[in-house]
Amino acid sequence: MPTTGPSRTAVEIASQPACWREAADTLPRHRAALPVRGERVAVVGCGTSWFVAQAYAQLRESGGHGETDAFAASEFPLGRDYDRILAITRSGTTTEVLDLLANVRGTAVTGALTADPATPVMTAADAVAVLDFADEESVVQTRFATTALALLRAHLEAEDALPAGVRTVAQAAEDAERAVAEPLADAVTDAEQFTFLGTGWTYGLALEAGLKMREAAGAWTEAYPAMEYRHGPISITGPGRVAWVFGPVPAGLADDVARVGGTLVADSDSDSDSDSDADSGAGPGSGSGPGSGADGSDPSTSAALDPLADLVRAQRLAVLLAEAQGQDPDRPRNLTRSVVLSVPAGEDA
Repeated sequence: MPTTGPSRTAVEIASQPACWREAADTLPRHRAALPVRGERVAVVGCGTSWFVAQAYAQLRESGGHGETDAFAASEFPLGRDYDRILAITRSGTTTEVLDLLANVRGTAVTGALTADPATPVMTAADAVAVLDFADEESVVQTRFATTALALLRAHLEAEDALPAGVRTVAQAAEDAERAVAEPLADAVTDAEQFTFLGTGWTYGLALEAGLKMREAAGAWTEAYPAMEYRHGPISITGPGRVAWVFGPVPAGLADDVARVGGTLVADSDSDSDSDSDADSGAGPGSGSGPGSGADGSDPSTSAALDPLADLVRAQRLAVLLAEAQGQDPDRPRNLTRSVVLSVPAGEDA
């Protein structure tokens, strides 16, 4: 089974390491749209952008940069006070995001991250960071979302607010080069079901991995906080099914997956117990299983991948599965590039 296909989505996935580096290099010109240390911030988006918002909110708050919440734009609590609202919208046209920015105008500073400078979000927010170098032709988001998170990580790094154990964007980009190039293991490509797990900021990545697999390939996926896995979700794991963990694997979880016959993928766990044989070498890459680092080594030098680079592997898997089923990953079923809602007659826009 091939690891990539001729789809535009596959090309965009492979371009992510370069996009992340460009995001870090262009940080100075985007600062006006980004949170200031100490601000109380809400980050909003829809779909993939919402999951990126969740990951960033965890990173920013745990790094001491300021209290940070994340919401789906349609679920934002309008009565709650924030110093800044940061919207993430690839298209710049998403109805729920534009409606929210209009509703909060004058009550908080607003910023936005977008890929298209010729869209309504440019005037809807007070300041906008345009990541047009990461724009996409594909319906399914890959590189814009990860590049937005790379920019936000680079900002935390520059402000000395990157949480302990989180790698620099430069290191993440190096890992992404590996994630693009290394083959995916048969135990993963042949699986019938996938449960994605994460802890802290990587839970947002788990949610995004699950969504990407559903969007591009119609795959059966679930996503949960890693410690919630044994509170029910483990019941669907078994032979031919995968539990894929972004970041650290909770103690005992590898043995639990092995006990029920599932395949554990933990290639971004730099703190895993290398003595456990529960992974059985079934990681999506070279088959080395969980990353090194159990000996107390620096995670930045571990063989394990940065979790954001591990997400690149899930994106590749989504394309591979779609193509194996005869589907076009560039034109996923029932989806459009942006959700623009019409307003029924008699209702205010």
